[in-house]
Amino acid sequence: MDISFPVFERPRTDVLDAPSRIEPPQYTLRAIVIIWALAALPMAALAWVGAPLLRGHLAGTGDLPLVKALLLCLTIGLVWQFMLVVALVWREQHTLRWSVVRDALWLRPPRSPRSSRVGGRLWLILVPLIVAVGLASAIHIGSIPPGRDLGLFLDSSAGKTFLHGAWGWYGLLLTMFLFNTVLGEELLFRGLLLPRMNGVFGRLDWLANGALFAVYHLHVPWAIPSTLLDTFLVAYPVKRYGSAWIGIAVHSAQSVVLAVLVLTLVL
Repeated sequence: MDISFPVFERPRTDVLDAPSRIEPPQYTLRAIVIIWALAALPMAALAWVGAPLLRGHLAGTGDLPLVKALLLCLTIGLVWQFMLVVALVWREQHTLRWSVVRDALWLRPPRSPRSSRVGGRLWLILVPLIVAVGLASAIHIGSIPPGRDLGLFLDSSAGKTFLHGAWGWYGLLLTMFLFNTVLGEELLFRGLLLPRMNGVFGRLDWLANGALFAVYHLHVPWAIPSTLLDTFLVAYPVKRYGSAWIGIAVHSAQSVVLAVLVLTLVL
């Protein structure tokens, strides 16, 4: 099953490209759905099947074993997404040279669709986006099952006791943050999929990408409403400015804040 073979070769009329840039080929709808499933289904299985099975083998009382199991399982799922991106880029480009990967995954500075300005003041768009995404992340529908609200657990006495001096678990958290917002989800959905969805969805590729990213969160379904807002707060800016760094930076801001807060508990 070839999910990386370009089917659509028509010109990209809605993206400003420098002549020297190598634009990625376009995926079929089938390929897009398969790649979504390869990301979403393992994460759901790890969260709802793997973690409950693993919790019985981990030490601790109350919600602690489940929290440990979730941290381990979800980190594995995010690392798998990075490996998936690497494999697909290699299959498509036959190389992992940075000069090729940079364009293949839109890892380039934002470019104004009006003035063709690259970088510079365009990075300021990150400020309102980071604030907006931070506010949107508080939107949930329904209650979060016990033991699955990491923020609530970290704020509890049990969470503070668990993390005090726990440098190994802190390292795991940092790994999970890294693969979540830099090397995993964002790289897969904004860097790999979004540039390759224009052939099927045309100018609404960013909207379809945002919807796919939202329903990908089967492992944390209560977060789907807030990630739907990412369609406008992240997917559209990434598409408009042709830079996956926008999505990576916006979501990494939350990870940096969490990393600092958790560090205070470890210390």
